[in-house]
Amino acid sequence: MNLNPSDGHVMGYETGWSDDSSIGTLEDALIKDYLNQTVWNTPAKYIAIVRHHQGTLDAVKVFAFKHWGLSLSHRFKDTDPGRNVVTEGGPVQEYTAPGAHNLADDPVFSVGGDLAFNWGYQRNGARLVLTGGHLSGADIDDDNTHGLGNNFWVRPKMVEDPEASTDWAHEISNIQDCPYPSCTQVKGVRIQGTDHGSGSTLKGGPVYGNYGIYVSDDVDSFPTDGSKLGINVMQCDYED
Repeated sequence: MNLNPSDGHVMGYETGWSDDSSIGTLEDALIKDYLNQTVWNTPAKYIAIVRHHQGTLDAVKVFAFKHWGLSLSHRFKDTDPGRNVVTEGGPVQEYTAPGAHNLADDPVFSVGGDLAFNWGYQRNGARLVLTGGHLSGADIDDDNTHGLGNNFWVRPKMVEDPEASTDWAHEISNIQDCPYPSCTQVKGVRIQGTDHGSGSTLKGGPVYGNYGIYVSDDVDSFPTDGSKLGINVMQCDYED
């Protein structure tokens, strides 16, 4: 999967993660939202979250899954009860390129911990978050867990929610403390780019980069030699 938070296609909580449909084209895989269902359904032991600029690496974290032999499709369909911490021991590799900017509130690279999938809380959900950030309690409706693939009006335990609101869908939200209802329209929830709904507290801002996901069954490190990213890197299948 590749997420570009300003390409006009909103990858919120509902879109792509668990609906068994491919998104985008191979030609645009590094510059627009993209998902390859063949790779999405391939079992993996390792996962890399990569921030990049049209293939130029900014930062990467590689994690080992707690439970091997499961695909990303399987993991993102595990929504009831959801709130799954899917890796353990923190990153097995971390790298930030010299000169990388906008790291202080990045949803992946400004916080530590492990990866959690399908973090649902009341009528809210975030598909991918770091445990080092704020993780709202299951019964807390505070719009205050931030990561990749978000919606502030969705039934997160449903694999697909026909009543989910597109107004509150947003692709990438930064690490911040702006809980509902005290988070005003003036301050708002900081969102990267333009790929978000019209919800009154959602405030678009700078794009920090594209966010891509690589998976592998046997490779636990990611190349940081300055070469351009591609669809496949060191036997890792790129979901970008």
